[in-house]
Amino acid sequence: MQYETLRFEKQDRIAVLTLNQPKKRNAMTLDLGKEFSTVISELKEDQEARVLIITGEGSSFSSGGDLQSTFDQFNAPPAQAKANIIKYYKTFLSVRDLEIPTIAVIKGHTIGAALCLALACDMRIACSDTKMSMSFIKIGIHPGMGASYLLPRLVGTAKAFEMCLTGDPIDAQEALRIGLVNHVQAPEQLMEFSLDLAGRIARNPVVPARFLKKSINRGLHTDLESALDYESSTQVICSFTEDMQEGLAAAKEKRTPVFKGY
Repeated sequence: MQYETLRFEKQDRIAVLTLNQPKKRNAMTLDLGKEFSTVISELKEDQEARVLIITGEGSSFSSGGDLQSTFDQFNAPPAQAKANIIKYYKTFLSVRDLEIPTIAVIKGHTIGAALCLALACDMRIACSDTKMSMSFIKIGIHPGMGASYLLPRLVGTAKAFEMCLTGDPIDAQEALRIGLVNHVQAPEQLMEFSLDLAGRIARNPVVPARFLKKSINRGLHTDLESALDYESSTQVICSFTEDMQEGLAAAKEKRTPVFKGY
């Protein structure tokens, strides 16, 4: 399927979604949101993709929400404006509904809603030239798209307050220091490194990987006993898979396992 605002490719069980409006610095327009939602819906039904990478074409990941279309929504009556905004949020936050692991590969400007999209992914790899900011307050508006929920869970409340109250950008090394990103790479190594990480994940068994995503997210909102109950249930389920038998056999035979995904 051809898209106007993004590019979607699959290779070796890795799906790559590229925001593809570099002349607009990949601003998150309503049109982009519609196509983004279509791709996520497609991936929910995809039995082959094991990992999703989200990145941006050109020098930026994304400059965030398109200001014109964003503020046009406030011209509606308040109740309708709120409904419109929540619909916009959920269009991009739908990435959190995927069972497969997701990696945001960010570079250049990663601002406001674009940073929220990156936070909604399971992992983040930043180019060394990345500048990221929760810039909402700079235009007189409260942060949106899950910023107040996602950011403190990664960097703690004090740093979240600082980023949101100042709106000042941080660089990639600071993002790495505070736990906002997993890795920082030079521009010429960014995608090679990201695809290698995605490949290492994709080669592992799919059943425990999908359960693991759920368990880590559940663990943020539950107690230890509930976590133990979920972990024990998933281990029993995994024990019935051919991949676990292959993993055990490979360990005994001191060879690299070849997992089939079931």
